[in-house]
Amino acid sequence: MPPISLAFTASEYDRRLGLTRAAMDARGIDVLFVEDPSNMAWLTGYDGWSFYVHQGVILTLEDEPVWWGRNIDANGARRTSWLGSDNLRPYPDHFVQSTEFHPMQHLAGVIKDMGFERARLGVEMENYYFSAKAYTTLCAELPDAEIVDATTLVNWQRAVKSAEEIAFMRRAARISEKMVYGAIERAEVGLRKNEMVAEIYRDALLGVEEDWGDYPALVPMVPSGADSSAPHLTWDGSPLTPEQCTFFELSGVYRRYHAPLCRSVYLGSPPDDVLRAEGALIKGLEAGLDAGRAGNRACDIFNALAVPLEAAGIERSARCGYPIGLSYPPDWGERTISLRDTDHTILEAGMTFHFMPGLWTDEWGLEITESILITEDGPAETFCHVPRKLFIK
Repeated sequence: MPPISLAFTASEYDRRLGLTRAAMDARGIDVLFVEDPSNMAWLTGYDGWSFYVHQGVILTLEDEPVWWGRNIDANGARRTSWLGSDNLRPYPDHFVQSTEFHPMQHLAGVIKDMGFERARLGVEMENYYFSAKAYTTLCAELPDAEIVDATTLVNWQRAVKSAEEIAFMRRAARISEKMVYGAIERAEVGLRKNEMVAEIYRDALLGVEEDWGDYPALVPMVPSGADSSAPHLTWDGSPLTPEQCTFFELSGVYRRYHAPLCRSVYLGSPPDDVLRAEGALIKGLEAGLDAGRAGNRACDIFNALAVPLEAAGIERSARCGYPIGLSYPPDWGERTISLRDTDHTILEAGMTFHFMPGLWTDEWGLEITESILITEDGPAETFCHVPRKLFIK
């Protein structure tokens, strides 16, 4: 087979394994089963669109990780991960979407073969990819094991990014800038939404110079007018119309690393309430960036944002951000820290967030956001460099 090109150095993967094993040891976990594809990729490099079936990585406190998944995906593990063939344990196809068999029956056999049938086994219970049936089957097949919740154990080890990861996010950010500038430039009355999104995807996948674009974990959000009052509507075939605000929630992606960026465009003359909201939001963003310093808390960013918003009579109770980095559908967040008033997590240099204080009223929505890096000294750094304003055309 031709040689593979790993995304990261061997020392980077060693760093990740060391962090995860230390967290396992602190929780008394003998063996960890990771089914989240982001965590699988972070630990081993495995990268494939195979998360629609059960798959995972088995990690112990000493031995090399074991990739486990569908037999036809084993070559994908050989081509994208740093694991040797002896550490690939695929299951046959009769386990796939069967009413008679379940893949967890095979996984239990692998765990028994490894000598962990009586171990303390950590699984990601609150996860998109690990089902209730998977849990009950695993419990039935491993009656002597102690199965415990290890949701986000790996995710928390990803919170502080390495220099290699930050370099990838900077490359993703250049793609995000291209996507947002392109969307704003093309926005005009009569342009159909699906045509706009087609060009957004073109910019996303062509990338910037030699930095090719990967697929995003979240599809483009481009609602207009009253639809922009909802943060998670996608697109249809309707045309852009005058006197409406449209926001673009997009992210460039490089080798699965994201740098989300949102901007809004108004075709016409914005009403006073939209302009007042824009001014307050920009002041809040700038205050939040200044509060995003190493040693401060996640809630400090939220509280700094809230002051100018409240002064403008805008109540915003939702969290205003979340960690970002490597991700797979359906979400580009890391599902650990939240930028909200009740989260007292201490900010550390190398943490990365989507600072996302979108405003959604009953009539319109406005999104101006930044992907940010917590630095050693000073305020948070923004990955992207697009004017922080409502674009008016």
